[in-house]
Amino acid sequence: MTGFVEKWDELIDWKKRSASEGRFFIDQLKARGVRKVLDVATGTGFHSVRLLEEGFETVSADGSAEMLAKAFSNGQTYGGHILRIVQADWRFLNRDVHGTYDAIICLGNSFTHLFSERDRRKALAEFYAMLKHDGVLILDQRNYDALLDGKYGNKHTYYYCGEEVSAEPEHVDEGLARFVYRFPDHSEYHLNMFPLRKNYVRRLMREVGFQRVDTYGDFQETYQADEPDFFIHIAEKEYRGDDRPADGYSAAVQTARDYYNSSDADTFYHSVWGGTDIHIGLYGPAGDDDIAEASRRTVERMADKLEITPQTRVLDIGSGYGGSARFLARTYGCRVTCLNLSEVENERNREATRAAGLDHLVEVVDGSFEDIPLQDNAFDVVWSQDALLHSGDRTRVMEEVARVLRRGGDFVFTDPMAAETASFEELRPILRRLHLDTMGTPEFYDREAGRLGMTRLEFDDLHEHLPVHYGRVLAETERREPELAGRISTEYLEHMKTGLRNWVNGGHSGALTWGILHYRA
Repeated sequence: MTGFVEKWDELIDWKKRSASEGRFFIDQLKARGVRKVLDVATGTGFHSVRLLEEGFETVSADGSAEMLAKAFSNGQTYGGHILRIVQADWRFLNRDVHGTYDAIICLGNSFTHLFSERDRRKALAEFYAMLKHDGVLILDQRNYDALLDGKYGNKHTYYYCGEEVSAEPEHVDEGLARFVYRFPDHSEYHLNMFPLRKNYVRRLMREVGFQRVDTYGDFQETYQADEPDFFIHIAEKEYRGDDRPADGYSAAVQTARDYYNSSDADTFYHSVWGGTDIHIGLYGPAGDDDIAEASRRTVERMADKLEITPQTRVLDIGSGYGGSARFLARTYGCRVTCLNLSEVENERNREATRAAGLDHLVEVVDGSFEDIPLQDNAFDVVWSQDALLHSGDRTRVMEEVARVLRRGGDFVFTDPMAAETASFEELRPILRRLHLDTMGTPEFYDREAGRLGMTRLEFDDLHEHLPVHYGRVLAETERREPELAGRISTEYLEHMKTGLRNWVNGGHSGALTWGILHYRA
């Protein structure tokens, strides 16, 4: 081990890593008012030294005495810093390290060295316990999803690698990632790591108590241009309760919220889609149906799959302008709660609901379906139309749905999805437009629903309507462009037309699918 420790700084290349990271971690910490940091994966001291140089009070912990000795030496070499070092086992961190901290950092793909889920949960719980009430954990990992799913390529140059050092996977399966490190003197070292999937790590963080988890790819909020080499998870401990402010939204949800609150988006959707149903419709053979009528057919077809009475409690997540909620309330006399992130759309929903005389049956709530501000087991039906794709954490959405749905209740929804065989290249134009890195698939929803105790009753595969719908919206946009030009910016209209063409192409190529998914709790 000592030999590898001595070579570690060749592997890291401090200058190259500093240039690659820029001020990402420093800025994240300073933006949160952090002063006191615990570096639990000190290694040879790169991040501890950077933190000290930026004025943070830093304690440096590691499980390896050899690494800590090298880190202490590096601290003196790079700036004359005296590192406060502690040898510590993550699973017993509160025993080995004293005090509480504003932030804990666990960087350098270190968390991947734990092979037992029990150990991973224990370590995260220890991190959580050592943070102050509003503390933050920053943890990074390799993009093992890309390795496991066959998306790894030689173009990848991991940001910590020295110029003449290579780090390549020589074996990868769901339980083991074995890497070989080759150095200029022809020496080789092998390390075994556990291939952590991104969403698995996010779920563990939430399950030990972290309230919000944002994930970045190679130091960017969105990383759809290429598969990132690394994921960086930023987990916040602070509990805000059901009155959480808007700035508590995740990065992906905040992006969608800003978009749908914009004047351009509101004018476009309210005008072209008619301001009632802003989702994919069902079309006849000619495909030239009125958009609003086609959209209403989708609502009717979904409702026909359910047994709705005046006693039924429905939650519509991502409810838009509330067209579906008003249809359900008017047709069945049921009570509907609309949850939607756009305050602009919600105000239009409230106005239309009052005008229809349905405000005694329809309630509109501002909020995100990633963190539903409503009680457990409160609803007989959870309903959603073409909204879940906007989430950067659909696993979390499914967990929230399962939480608020009573036993025996129904979850019925539509969502534009990726076909299981779709390549990243095929999806890239759509992902770029949505500012997301992935889309859901029917298989993903089946897997998550099953994990949460929900059974799929049906997938009504209606994929052929997706390109027809977006083609109709494109044609309507082009037909009305002279009228819309005075009310919507030219830039927005051009981007919208490009995006609509991408949806049409994705539907025709088979990269996308769509339909009605129906699960029962």
